[in-house]
Order: sequence, then structure tokens, then C-alpha cells
Amino acid sequence: MGIHAYFRSLNDLERIIRCPGKFKFEEHSVAAHSWKVVQYAKTLADIEEKNGASIDWKKLYEITSSHDYGEIFIGDIKTPVKHASRELRSLIQKVEEGMVYNFIEEQIPEEFKEIFHHQLREGKDNSIEGLILEVADKMDQVYEAFAELQKGNTEKEFVKMYREALIKINTIPLHCVDYFLKNILPDMVNDEITSSVDIKRITEEALSYREHR
Repeated sequence: MGIHAYFRSLNDLERIIRCPGKFKFEEHSVAAHSWKVVQYAKTLADIEEKNGASIDWKKLYEITSSHDYGEIFIGDIKTPVKHASRELRSLIQKVEEGMVYNFIEEQIPEEFKEIFHHQLREGKDNSIEGLILEVADKMDQVYEAFAELQKGNTEKEFVKMYREALIKINTIPLHCVDYFLKNILPDMVNDEITSSVDIKRITEEALSYREHR
């Protein structure tokens, strides 16, 4: 079917709902998540550039816009399952990468296969673009979980998502992380909308986690 198969498959990302199986005031699709990650990433990259970093923008847009394409084949697996162990997470990633590889080999014309294998690769690595993707991905987890907590959703999973995403972000050595923690997160936490969940306390505990390990 050629590249048409790829274009048509993108519709599936609109139907895959993140954090399945939990009550949510707002549902978010993988497609919406991917779009937001791109928006976060380009601002984070701007912050890095202002601090002297060199950004490969083509790579950044490729890896951020396509980072969850593999979920077309396996869906959004519940976070507790996905991260139950490093071994399980590695196996899930291998299955996802294998299915993406097979899709490209079976559907994409020969002259574009190398391009698609490059663009749909796992983008999270130790390069500055890969680290920005990691931060942007976790930032959307923070915002999605925060919105549920702010509305009074008492599902423990959202407290865990919010806390663990902040802990992960706090371990990534980028200027944009410092900016997020010092200039953006306080505005979020100090939002005047009331919540039955003590978001400020959870935030402070998450950010102090690295210091007490």
C-alpha cells in the first residue's frame, strides 16, 4: 500500500487514549500527546540555545513528533505494568520497535525505507535532542496528571504519575530543566484553583527526592 498505509495509520493515534482503565475528567489521545510534546520540546530547545547549546532541529522534530508512533501497534500500556521492571520495559520496547520495523519493511517503498527507519527510531538517548525529548515527554505527564489532581481526581495513579515524572525531570542535566523547575512549575503549583489533593506538598517531596537518596 506504500506511504498511504503510514498516513492512514496516523488516524489510529487519535483513538488510543492515554492512561487507560482509570477515571479521568479529561481524556487525552496519543496524537494530542505527541503534538504537545513537540510544542514543549521546541521551547525547551530555545532555552538551551539561549544558554549556548547547539540544537539539531531536524532531529529534534523527527524524534519528538514520532516518539510514540509504535503505540499504534501495542496501545498505551498501563504505567504500572510498563514500568514494573527494567526487564519488562525493555521487552515491551523491543516488541514495539520490532513491529515498527516490520511495518516499514512490509509497507514502505524501498527508496524510503532507510528514511522511515531513521525517523521512527527510538529518540531518547544521551544527545541533547534525546534528553529534551525525555523532558518534554515527562512534562506532558506532569501537566496531564496535574490537571486531574487539580480537579479533585483522587486516583492514586495520577499522584504517582505526577511525582515520578517530576523526579525524572529533576535528574536530567539541562538548562531548560532548571528553567522549568524555577520559573514554570511554581506558576503551575500556585494556581489559585483549589484541589482536595495537596499538590504543593507532593511537588516539594518529589523535588527533594534526589537530595535524600
